Amino acid sequence: MSRHRAQQLASEFLARADAKGWFEALYSEAGNDYAAVPWADLAPNPNLVEWSITQGFKGAGKTALVVGCGYGDDAEFLAELGFEVVAFDVSPTAIAQCNQRFPNSPVSYQVADVLNPPASWCQGFDFVLESYTLQVLPPELRAVAISKISRLITSLGQLLVIARGREEADSPGEMPYPLTRKELAIFENLGLSNQSFEDYLDQENPPVRRFRALYTA
Repeated sequence: MSRHRAQQLASEFLARADAKGWFEALYSEAGNDYAAVPWADLAPNPNLVEWSITQGFKGAGKTALVVGCGYGDDAEFLAELGFEVVAFDVSPTAIAQCNQRFPNSPVSYQVADVLNPPASWCQGFDFVLESYTLQVLPPELRAVAISKISRLITSLGQLLVIARGREEADSPGEMPYPLTRKELAIFENLGLSNQSFEDYLDQENPPVRRFRALYTA
């Protein structure tokens, strides 16, 4: 039901030529009912956790940015790995919930828009996590978001992208829209180097096809 409501809100706001307003509407409507937000598991993304374990990933002395942080679990996970973390979401309610859930957190939670991030963030982070934000944006905005995200990592920094995946010929379906390899290749067209690309079925029931890609500047 929560996914249907999110899709309904997204359609309503898109019809008003407002592609982002539905995020705040959804979080505001949900209040403390976290289950009303379909991607809110109140735990770090298992696709991030698994990757970090296999990579022996640590963040001591490094900065990290979480794109579209939602309720903050991925940001808290990166902070536990030692990163100095900034996490942002376009929804003020989501950010307020992060501060409510983690009142003593070292993470800096901020309201910001992936399509217009603060200029001070340009090339500002050693590690950037983009997990599930691109896939909830309409197609015409994805390339803009990819361009903005690509500029956020430092020289030699890393960007990890996690998303639903599909073939070019497959139906784009409903939001959350699976992405194609061609769409993610825009990161490389913008000058990033692809270090790894995984195409796999996750552990959900039923399993979901995922892309997990690591890029460096």
